[in-house]
Order: sequence, then C-alpha cells, then structure tokens
Amino acid sequence: MPLRARRDGWTPARQARFIGMLAQTGCVAAAARDVGMSRVAAYRLRRAASEGSSFARAWNTVLAARDGRETLKWKVTPDEMGEWAMLGPFHITMRRGRFVRARRKPNNTALLRWLAQLDRSSATDTLEPLEW
Repeated sequence: MPLRARRDGWTPARQARFIGMLAQTGCVAAAARDVGMSRVAAYRLRRAASEGSSFARAWNTVLAARDGRETLKWKVTPDEMGEWAMLGPFHITMRRGRFVRARRKPNNTALLRWLAQLDRSSATDTLEPLEW
C-alpha cells in the first residue's frame, strides 16, 4: 500500500517483510516487532488501508493460507498495475516455513496487461480494476 515517504514508517519493503514474517510466525506482534514497528501500528495500517488494498489482501491471504482456507483472486487497481509493470510486485520467499526475504521481481505480464489497459482507457477515458 503506497504511503507518504517516511524513513521510520511503513515503506513498501517494510510492509512486504511484515507479511513474510506474519506468514512465518502467524503472530502480528512478532512480525511487527521484527520490522521495527508496533502491533498497534500494524493494525492501524490495516484499518487505514481499504479492504481492497494490497496490504490488507496480503494479510488476509497469509492468514487464510495458515488456516488452510481458500483465498479470493486479487483485483489489481490501475495505480498498482503501473507500479507492478515498472518495478514488479513483491515476492515473499519462504524456506521450510521460515521467511527468507521480500524482493521485487519485474513482471512482463503485468507490463503487457497495463499497456493493454492504457490502450483501452485511451478510447474510453476510464480505468477499471483488473482481476489478477
């Protein structure tokens, strides 16, 4: 979830690391502590993020996977699609149930989908969320 840039705040990399640690531990307090934030700050960010935001969706996906539940498909907003096309989405690497790293990996499919969406929007002047 994009936020104002603050050195001590929830950067996209810190959010990705939090999600990875949440997947490893299943504990919000431990994951927040590992990234240098508080449990309260994590829940505040989750509340501030709309239910459709990438941070809230990732949180829900991690908890659903830990509980063995099926998760819903993600909807990618036009703003996120542009970011994914240029930088790539974050990929969380886990080994033997332990968080290893969070890194961005460029995504050619996202780039092609974003360009197709921009072509369509130039004709209609509206951008719609895509299902991913």
